[in-house]
Amino acid sequence: MNVSQMQPMSNKELEYISDCISNEDLLIKQCAAAAVVSQNPTISQAITQHIRTHEQHLTKLTGALQQHQNLAPTQGH
Repeated sequence: MNVSQMQPMSNKELEYISDCISNEDLLIKQCAAAAVVSQNPTISQAITQHIRTHEQHLTKLTGALQQHQNLAPTQGH
């Protein structure tokens, strides 16, 4: 989608994305901790793949916010 065709996100949408970013970050940390203690190579490999998946989600969410950054209204103080 072209940036000029995008609509600004609502506050609720921004809150959802922020929550998703926090959740993805937490899942990455939890998977990393689980991979460290796992003694089964198959499970450790699966957990490492989950880390990559969560990192991709985090990148997409952060990118979505950056694309909409120029559309966000500014707040006066």
